[in-house]
Amino acid sequence: MAYLKPAAKQQGIVLVVALIMVVAVTGIAVTLMSSSSVDIKITNAAFEREEAENLLMGNVQQLIAGEANKGGTSHFLYTQAQIPNGTLELPQIDDTTSTMSNLNNGALDLPCPRKFNFTAGISCNMVQVNSTITFGSKSRHTITVTSGIAQEMASLNTGG
Repeated sequence: MAYLKPAAKQQGIVLVVALIMVVAVTGIAVTLMSSSSVDIKITNAAFEREEAENLLMGNVQQLIAGEANKGGTSHFLYTQAQIPNGTLELPQIDDTTSTMSNLNNGALDLPCPRKFNFTAGISCNMVQVNSTITFGSKSRHTITVTSGIAQEMASLNTGG
């Protein structure tokens, strides 16, 4: 027959070891939950940025298509002299704000980029569109896309 110690003689060592194990497991669990919440925040921030980039690119394409459909009244046909202070505010699309500037400086028109064959009398009207969107909590972050637009035109040799 096994001999059991009377309750008065037990030292409570099992209770102490069990409490130490509970504290250790609780510490590990808290650490894992904390790092898990940081991972979730990083993932959400990356998702918000990607979503903002996609929205911005769509709005830029919509802005360019809208200006192209205006024909002769497009802001892209403005000369530097028609743009006060060097930049022109373009229509806002959703949360995207855009400004445009004409890059044709000087007395001559600019040659068109990436041309395989040169046609005499053809030059380019070069404009630059900067589009910006804010995103994130409290709109603290911004993304800006710069688009260069070159339009072939008959050279007037006016530069401006």
